[in-house]
Amino acid sequence: MFTSTRHSSTFAGVKLPLCRHIRLSAARRITLKRDERQKEALQKRVHKSRRCRHAAAKATAQEPLEAEVGDRKQEAALVGEDAAYFAVEEQSTGKWVFFTAELAIVLSIMYVVWIAPGTGLANNFLEQLESISTDSTFLMMAIFAVFAVVHSGLAYLRPSGEKLIGARAFRVIFAAISLPLATVALVHFINHRYDGLPLWNLRGQPFVHELVWTLNFVSFFFLYPSTFNLLEVAAVDEPKLHLWETGVMRITRHPQTFGQALWCLAHTLWIGSSFMVATTGALMAHHLFSCWHGDFRLRRKYGEAFDAVKERTSIVPFQAIWEGRQNLPKDYYKEWLRLPYFTITAVTLGAYWAHPLMQSASHWLNW
Repeated sequence: MFTSTRHSSTFAGVKLPLCRHIRLSAARRITLKRDERQKEALQKRVHKSRRCRHAAAKATAQEPLEAEVGDRKQEAALVGEDAAYFAVEEQSTGKWVFFTAELAIVLSIMYVVWIAPGTGLANNFLEQLESISTDSTFLMMAIFAVFAVVHSGLAYLRPSGEKLIGARAFRVIFAAISLPLATVALVHFINHRYDGLPLWNLRGQPFVHELVWTLNFVSFFFLYPSTFNLLEVAAVDEPKLHLWETGVMRITRHPQTFGQALWCLAHTLWIGSSFMVATTGALMAHHLFSCWHGDFRLRRKYGEAFDAVKERTSIVPFQAIWEGRQNLPKDYYKEWLRLPYFTITAVTLGAYWAHPLMQSASHWLNW
């Protein structure tokens, strides 16, 4: 391809002057070096890209493993109790028969002593409040204030009371005071829910009934964690202050507050009266206080164990989850497929269908 003499050279069959051949050779060497550098750079980029893809694939493959390990570590570190755990084979038929009989006796006594028109003490209680004001909104606030002070006050005194008279006796006293007051509040609410100023009326709007029904239905799954230990509520088993950590507690550490918020939202949207707005304000104020009070009582009883649960749970629903402090197990749904939650479903549907009956009974009492 290339031959040379002293004064000329041949390149690709063409005779060229020697000086021009030298220039071409230098240019070719520069081109070859540039091509080599580009090739090396390309190889480096390809190699780097492969390393990145390999690292990404490795990381992706490890993510489920790391998540699974994280779940196992968190499950192993659980210090609270398994909420809504219920095993039929561990139940005592005798205890549930006693629970049913006790419930019937308590309700019968409460009717005679507290509810029955003419003889029940509830009428005397309401007369004392009506001597201050007969305004239905004022009466609702007054009834609820008495209930809140008694309910939260006795809860605060629980450790001292249990030491003094025992856990079962203290629970009986607690229920004997709280349940009648709650009944008065509920009946007065049903009878006067549309009192005050009408602020809005959305009852005829499309999908409002469906929205209200759904909010109310969901609220009951948060409102009644006491269904986890019904035998303790009735003092059949020795009552305890439980540190729950699974189930609904993974979503919010204070499910009753969130459930009450949903219930209030649903009923306020539907009713739209100033009486309902005032009732919602009172209910939520007490439940927000209960967030602090509940944490205080659990911290007082469980100490560092409660601190550990508090670290991986939240008051605001789902906050601990989106902050990465709470990892839901892959089979988390199984924590909801338990008898207490099915019981809540049945009771909620029953309460909805029983609304006309509850309204008739409340109107009959005329509180």
